[in-house]
Amino acid sequence: MAQVWRCAGLRWVGAEPVLVWEGGRRSALPRGKKVAFGVVTGGVRTCLGARGHGCPTRAAVSGRSTGARCEECARLDRAHSVAADTVADDPRPYHVYLAWFGPGMVKVGITAVERGATRLLEQGAVCFSWLGRGPLMAARRAEEVLRAALKVPDRIPYADKRGVRGALPGAGERAAEVVELHARAVALDGWPESLERMPGRTVDHAEVFGLDGVVGADGVVTELVAGGVVGGAVLAVAGPDLHLAIGRGVVVLDTRLMTGWDLVAAEAIVAAGQEVTTATGTAAATAGAVLTVPVRALRGSGGGVQDGLF
Repeated sequence: MAQVWRCAGLRWVGAEPVLVWEGGRRSALPRGKKVAFGVVTGGVRTCLGARGHGCPTRAAVSGRSTGARCEECARLDRAHSVAADTVADDPRPYHVYLAWFGPGMVKVGITAVERGATRLLEQGAVCFSWLGRGPLMAARRAEEVLRAALKVPDRIPYADKRGVRGALPGAGERAAEVVELHARAVALDGWPESLERMPGRTVDHAEVFGLDGVVGADGVVTELVAGGVVGGAVLAVAGPDLHLAIGRGVVVLDTRLMTGWDLVAAEAIVAAGQEVTTATGTAAATAGAVLTVPVRALRGSGGGVQDGLF
């Protein structure tokens, strides 16, 4: 019987991406690594629970949900979230930052100082600069000032981030946009007195993510399905996204879609009699390029990846 694994998501450990599995096992994701897994045939995706506790009802959740939580567990999770503005008494110092994802795509955000740049890696920020440092409520007020005065959002959709990764400008041009906005931000009136302004020093993650020279993706996986298989070589990892070479092109897999499913080695799906279609025909082995899950073509990809099961 094939060993079953449940993914707990992608984590950034230092500047290295790893898949974390329930039970504590970790799988590193260096560029060039072969990734091949299947979803247990007949399986159902179930809720992850909240705040380290399992879902009491093991509720079924949508395959397209990146949160993989039922309504009640999602509510409990957000009730203790700084990002959701539900925590006001956190005594830790916070950074305010500017994060750049593509031309004209800059957001403002806050993160605990003790987390360093981890939050920026998790979001897939190609480059960033700190703006300020201080108490949580002062950081939030500064974030609001920037959104109002500079029209800088606090969220950028992942679909927009993915759409530009294959055609990024050079590091100098990326940094120039951040530096210019940083100068405008720190010159604004209305900064909280308890928030220390920080100098503009751009940190670039393109090499860490593997984005320098990477080709644009043709499509993005929209969900996993029972009996489906994903197999390819890692080209880049940005935020939660794996950019995989699958033979016919490049596909992005948001690893948040893997959580809540029972997963097995891809070979187990084939051994169980599931027919797997690849770019070169029916698979006899699944260590190479395999994709049998729904994929949506990315804008400007020319429609090279169909929306449906391969």
